[in-house]
Amino acid sequence: MTSEDQGSTRAGLLFGIGAYGLWGAMPVYFLLMKPAGAFEIVGMRIVFSLVFCLLLLGVTRGFGRFRGVLRDRSAVASFALAGALIWVNWTVYVIASTSGRVVDAALGYFINPIVTILLGVVVLRERLRPVQWVAIGVSALAVVVLAVETGSLPWISLALAASFGFYGLVKKRLGRVDAVSGLTLETAWLVPVAIVQLIVVGTTSGLAWGTAGWFPTLMLTSAGIGTAVPLLLFAASTRRLPLSIVGFLQYVAPILQLAIGVAVLHEPMSSARWTGFALVWAALAILVGESVVRSRPRRAAAVPADSAA
Repeated sequence: MTSEDQGSTRAGLLFGIGAYGLWGAMPVYFLLMKPAGAFEIVGMRIVFSLVFCLLLLGVTRGFGRFRGVLRDRSAVASFALAGALIWVNWTVYVIASTSGRVVDAALGYFINPIVTILLGVVVLRERLRPVQWVAIGVSALAVVVLAVETGSLPWISLALAASFGFYGLVKKRLGRVDAVSGLTLETAWLVPVAIVQLIVVGTTSGLAWGTAGWFPTLMLTSAGIGTAVPLLLFAASTRRLPLSIVGFLQYVAPILQLAIGVAVLHEPMSSARWTGFALVWAALAILVGESVVRSRPRRAAAVPADSAA
């Protein structure tokens, strides 16, 4: 590996850690917006994300790329679906963050890789290896344990995992579109929904933005930057790192969320709950271990070719 490649890899790691670190710290960010409720936070996040993206397109002279995306009817329709899925994800995540359910949110993002594999089977008709089926079975057992412990399904965790899993599936098919143009189009689709949300909140409980003091107003106004910056860091990371390393980095976010929920917000963790998490971690360890083992023959086979070059 050349010094240039090493520098690119180090930058990719820093960008990736920055992206997932910011995503992991989001519960604290949302709590700083109080007394704003979840629907106001999501509405402001959508509106100010669009404003920030439009400014970013202007600064980077990206409107030409954006107009090209608008001419692609299939992409426009797909981004409408992506927008709907990310609205569900954002709404559930903010509700969890502002109602003392951060640990449930962390569980959802731990489960997400398992859901992604299941979507590959159901939607893309992929065939799973036996070890992957074992991991899915262990994860299903974890959900059962948590359901018995709470008396109901962990709907926040499952909703987050499913919405982000489907969102990733849609975005995978739109890989030709750059991150800023994609986020701009997604949020543009959602702005009418956001306006309705903000009107309803304003006419019922009242908006915190502009009325609850300068700090909550500042936090709500910064929601566009808080949404776009991690996404841009993530895009920069994926351009510099192998997908396998990015896959490892994704666990930074739920680890931080779990730490915030338990150590900072003091959410209750019963023995049954820890058992459920342990089973999910075991399933992830199975997947990661199997992936590492399968990659070794490919790396070994690549050594003679690299040496001969």
